[in-house]
Amino acid sequence: MKRAAAVIALASLALFGPRLQAEAHTTSTGLATLNVSGSTVSYRLILVPGELPPEPARLLASAADGDPAAAERVAAELTRRIIVRSGEVRCRPGRAQIQGSRLGDGRVTLELTLECPAPPARLKIHDEWFELFGEHYRTIARIEVPGAGAREAVFLPDAPETTIEIGREAAAQGAGFFRLGVEHILTGYDHLLFLLALLLRGGRLLSLLKIITAFTVAHSITLALAVLGVVTIPGRVVEPAIAASIVWVALENLLRRDAPSQRWLVSFVFGLVHGFGFASAIEPLGLPPARLALALVGFNLGVEAGQALVVVLLLPLLLWMRGKPWEPRVVRVASLGVAAVGLAWLVARLFFAS
Repeated sequence: MKRAAAVIALASLALFGPRLQAEAHTTSTGLATLNVSGSTVSYRLILVPGELPPEPARLLASAADGDPAAAERVAAELTRRIIVRSGEVRCRPGRAQIQGSRLGDGRVTLELTLECPAPPARLKIHDEWFELFGEHYRTIARIEVPGAGAREAVFLPDAPETTIEIGREAAAQGAGFFRLGVEHILTGYDHLLFLLALLLRGGRLLSLLKIITAFTVAHSITLALAVLGVVTIPGRVVEPAIAASIVWVALENLLRRDAPSQRWLVSFVFGLVHGFGFASAIEPLGLPPARLALALVGFNLGVEAGQALVVVLLLPLLLWMRGKPWEPRVVRVASLGVAAVGLAWLVARLFFAS
């Protein structure tokens, strides 16, 4: 039974905590804006090099600092990775610019002007940045068309292209944001570790369902409030708080002999904090209200779907081990591992965050 306990504990940690790093999400996001004016398309992409793999991060930082060779290479990548077509004819890339942020937040902005042969009736946009920035990179884009409002698109490795019909009403594009929400929770190891720590000592089925529901309701509330701009909390506050919530619940598992009767309340309170973390995926896009509502619904449904998938996989195992003589060992080993990971994230986010 000791061997079974160790196997279950290690399996849980292997599933939820495989990457001990300051950023608990493996995905990185670029925020793009495309403005169509006559036959000219202006492209602007904002990146955070610290979220990207080391080599392209160094290249972008050097280009932003004025290194001519790096700037030339980034400009070449920019004209290569972004392909815009008017109908079936490719628009000609023109001047490319790279600049760092004046706010000292480490962001880099890439700009490119493209000239189409005529004002486009149908615009095709192809994004290939993931080939340079890795398979976990995503671009969230806002396409602004005079007289037709703004459209949103999410570019993914297996869906790198979108088509915009100029002059037609924008169709609901919630599918891309739904997928983004699923990926955000499945690669959000901090959120999943917190959920695991909650459920380890969550009690029987009814108690577990209360915990899951409380977490869902809470993070949905703050996700909406943050994205709609009602409440704003800086990431330098939210990210350490998320790590602290993991440590808190894991230590509670270790120090308490009985299952906490009000754990759903702990789930709700800390779920409010985690909602602000979810908001970081779409909050910076600055979507207009009508589009923002669609994006928010799609993204939140994706988060819930990803969370439900994890719970469906984990719940039978947790219910099966309830009452087993070796269950306390499993809880202790898994909670120690979760606490260690959470503490490492907490220290990194407090003292080493860029």
